[in-house]
Parts: sequence; C-alpha cells; structure tokens
Amino acid sequence: MNPALFLSIVSLLIGFSLRYWINRRKFYRRSPMGVEGFSSYEKAVVITFFERVIKWISFIIIVFGLFMLWSYSNHTKNKNLIIQKEIKK
Repeated sequence: MNPALFLSIVSLLIGFSLRYWINRRKFYRRSPMGVEGFSSYEKAVVITFFERVIKWISFIIIVFGLFMLWSYSNHTKNKNLIIQKEIKK
C-alpha cells in the first residue's frame, strides 16, 4: 500500500472520529431543554476550550488527509499516463 494512501485513510479516520467524539459528548451533556449542563463555571470554560481546540485539530487533520488523498490520486494518474505513453511508443 502506498504511504500517501495509508496516511490519508488514517488521518481521515482520526479526524472524523475526533469530531464524532466531541459532538457526542456535547449531545449527552444537554438537558431535555437543550441546555448544556456543567457542575461549575470553571469546568464549562475548560471543557468548551478543550473541545474547541480538539475540533480545530481534527479539522486540520481532515484537510491533511484530503490533501494526501489528492496527492495519491495525482501520483497514480501521472503514473498511468507515463505507462500509456510507453505502451504507445
């Protein structure tokens, strides 16, 4: 397996699983009225900051995975074009 393809698959899985994990935590923290419940102000600030940072990191990881997938597809496309040109000669 090509390293670019492997890195893209792994980074996409990690990025989407991080976003899923954060959204799931936010969902289960809500009350029936839709308000998030925290036991203290400090926990609310720290947890929301932590989740915001993790969401940005997951976004960067997803973009990296898409870029690696794009580079893998370009590499295979160029490789196929070179092979086709050699066959025509």
